[in-house]
Amino acid sequence: MSGNDWLVKKFEESRSRLEGVAFRLLGSKGEADDAVQEAWIRVNRADTQNIDNLGGWLTTVVARICLDMLRTRKVRKEEPIPEKYDEAFATESPEEEILLANSMGPALLIILETLTPPERVSFVLHDLFDIEFEEIANILDRSEVATRQLASRARVKIRGAKKESKQEMDQHIVSAFLAASRSGNLEGLLQLLDPNIVLRADPVAVQIATANKDRGAPQFEKEMRGNAAIADVFKGRATAAQLAFINGQPGATWIADERPRVVFTFTIANGKISEIGVIMNQADLDDIEVVLPA
Repeated sequence: MSGNDWLVKKFEESRSRLEGVAFRLLGSKGEADDAVQEAWIRVNRADTQNIDNLGGWLTTVVARICLDMLRTRKVRKEEPIPEKYDEAFATESPEEEILLANSMGPALLIILETLTPPERVSFVLHDLFDIEFEEIANILDRSEVATRQLASRARVKIRGAKKESKQEMDQHIVSAFLAASRSGNLEGLLQLLDPNIVLRADPVAVQIATANKDRGAPQFEKEMRGNAAIADVFKGRATAAQLAFINGQPGATWIADERPRVVFTFTIANGKISEIGVIMNQADLDDIEVVLPA
């Protein structure tokens, strides 16, 4: 086997893990694929014959690429780390760290967006992929102590997010859905929708959608199932919809002439949208309480 064939084989053996690392760091499959592809380009340019742990080295390369992408995507002001920050959370056991990381489910990707790039890298690599802080410190160009503090601070933020009420978390998910819909982010929509999601639209919504098909209106049916079909309906749409509380629960509405013309209701379970209701019948709208966030 030639040297290049050996490298291709080793890279493919590591691809699944590399894609997992990149996806957790970036929250986007498309960006994760780009990061892994960039890693392959760099591997081809590097002298890998003297690397003892190629898998670990590849993970480091991907993590550094993702860190650069995170920093480019969003520049956050990093807060100074208080002295003795680690000591305040020294009671965390490895078992508690794993439980925290695994208990978040799909909502974790949303919460990770609240972290600074170094916090995200330190938390994801250590708590989700069991990489030693010494290695992560080299990626971040920080001391090992500072890297531990970054991970601790990330856990505090994540714990704080976990303590939010379900309504607050559902509000985050609906907001993310509306943003993905407006931007045409099909991948983002699929991540937020349960695979077995059901959409139910009233007869008025179906009729109006059909009448306005040439104007780009989403094409609702009385009942639709499956995240692929429903994501396609909303992709690039919902441009006029805005977040609202529908009978006290997070939802969305479109208002014209100071009156709700359509209401979207959402059922959310385990961090994913499992049901969407579309209501346009005016008699039903008159009985619904629609409150816009302050």
